[in-house]
Amino acid sequence: MTHNVLVVDDEPKLCDLLASALSQNGIVVFTAGNGLHALKVLEVEDIDLVISDWRMPGMDGPQLLAEIKSRFPQLPVIVMTAYSTVKNAVQSMRNGAFDYIAKPFDIDELDITVSKALQFRDILKDNQRMRAELDEHRQIDSLIGDSPSFRRVLHAIDSVRESNATILLTGESGTGKEMVARAIHNHGNRADKPFVAVNCAAIPEGLLESEMFGHRKGAFTGAVTDRVGRFMQADKGTLFLDEIGEMPLALQAKILRALQERVIEPVGDPRERKVDVRVIAATNKNLLDAVANKEFREDLYYRLNVFPIPLPALRERVEDIAPLARHFAHTLGATAGKRFTGFSAEALQAMAHYSWPGNIRELQNCVERATIVASGAVIEEQDLPAYLFASSPANASTLVTEGNVPADLEAALAEVEKTYILAALAQSNGVQAAAAQLIGISERSFWYRLKKLGIHVDKIVR
Repeated sequence: MTHNVLVVDDEPKLCDLLASALSQNGIVVFTAGNGLHALKVLEVEDIDLVISDWRMPGMDGPQLLAEIKSRFPQLPVIVMTAYSTVKNAVQSMRNGAFDYIAKPFDIDELDITVSKALQFRDILKDNQRMRAELDEHRQIDSLIGDSPSFRRVLHAIDSVRESNATILLTGESGTGKEMVARAIHNHGNRADKPFVAVNCAAIPEGLLESEMFGHRKGAFTGAVTDRVGRFMQADKGTLFLDEIGEMPLALQAKILRALQERVIEPVGDPRERKVDVRVIAATNKNLLDAVANKEFREDLYYRLNVFPIPLPALRERVEDIAPLARHFAHTLGATAGKRFTGFSAEALQAMAHYSWPGNIRELQNCVERATIVASGAVIEEQDLPAYLFASSPANASTLVTEGNVPADLEAALAEVEKTYILAALAQSNGVQAAAAQLIGISERSFWYRLKKLGIHVDKIVR
């Protein structure tokens, strides 16, 4: 690595001597005859180290050191001083100098001191680069936010991204579980390999085994060709199993075996196939409750829960709503050929006061609608959907007050769930797929809730 060193001294011969000695080590040397000239050089050149004389006319060494520490705090400075002023040089180190060399100096001593200073500079640059990369990770794939709860998620991502550990992402629908999974993959040791996502709730139960493990031609009616399953598609890469809690019990045992033994068996093919995949699973269900209800295998739960990452709901990270909304407005506006500079204070306040049951997905849909109807560069309060201002369903803090604790918790929760679903159906004009997307759940899960709660859509649509 080539380094740039600035030598500052009012004696031209000494500058030439130092330039000659340092250039033999591959160092590019700049020179300045005084402190003011040195500051001008620092403003236009990428300097890694300053070697400055102590006594100079105009701006002397201590004054130059103070200016450098103020303007370029991570730039190391070596002070040159005569033996009679060593005490002053020691004082300059207390004021931020990296080291000092006493005149007349030995070239070998100079080389050692300069080498240490440049190593120190390289370490500082590496730290800056690592911090920049971490900041990039925080922004990648819409992983935007600086709230305490979301910083814990970012820290977990950074801790696990280089490992092959199985990860379980938990949280409400719409909290960005797939985005987190992709961020882990894209910044991990499998980034150049496939990322394969499977929504376990969206595939009919009868086809799920074939989808996961593949099948041989003729294995069942309709199997007219061989099919490679998702495990093999993700070989050497990452397999993302979304809504793992919806997976049928019969298939859970085969998934467990694939995770434990790293082998699969395609439908209709008795031969085992080795696979090397890192599995990231996600669910909006409480899997421990599902285990207790015999709906989910306990052994599979512990196999998946090696490195759990809980994702906070958007209402738990209110301070992140504004930067997320700005990000969506910028990207969605660019797609539509519009340019937005931000949101009005009233619009931001309205979004901050809304509960966002559909979380980030609902916020994105909200901003997308606003970018369509907005006529100016700033998204105003009137550009936001009307439902943000309607009376929202009561939350837990208003439902449960002193003397008003529900005697039947399941019935109370079902009533809240029904309220949200009815509101979503009303807003979507009875379109079930749109209503499911609005509240951040799968269509299959939405249909299940309609049946469970006894909601008949034909009675809702007007």
